[in-house]
Amino acid sequence: MKQIEVVAAIIYNSQGHIFATQRGYGEFKDYWEFPGGKIEIDETPEEALKREIWEELETLIQVERLFETVEWDYPKFHLTLHCYLCHIESGHLELKEHEAAKWLKKDELESVNWLPADKDLVERLKQSVDEILLTAF
Repeated sequence: MKQIEVVAAIIYNSQGHIFATQRGYGEFKDYWEFPGGKIEIDETPEEALKREIWEELETLIQVERLFETVEWDYPKFHLTLHCYLCHIESGHLELKEHEAAKWLKKDELESVNWLPADKDLVERLKQSVDEILLTAF
């Protein structure tokens, strides 16, 4: 089975809102996800994440720490998804590749149709948002 390794940014703000994006292309068009992408050769996951967020959203982020790594089998490939807690350093989250985006409160996280690999992650994130905010900003 094909193996794909990617990084994703769980971008949050001081009010505890989480930034989600809606895919505008491909097999999973219209599903929601945390923005990010593939790790290039000779990149660390953190470098890849900063590059991907700049390319997709013209925004500089601060990568804080790894929140969770998700292993997920899709029908055509196995996904390893490294999810990092991040906050915005500068920029305005301009959508370059996504169809839509939303800032979601903790109780709104399940209001969008997440990619299958993200669903369990979202549940754990809901349980952790208050704790994350205690150590942030």
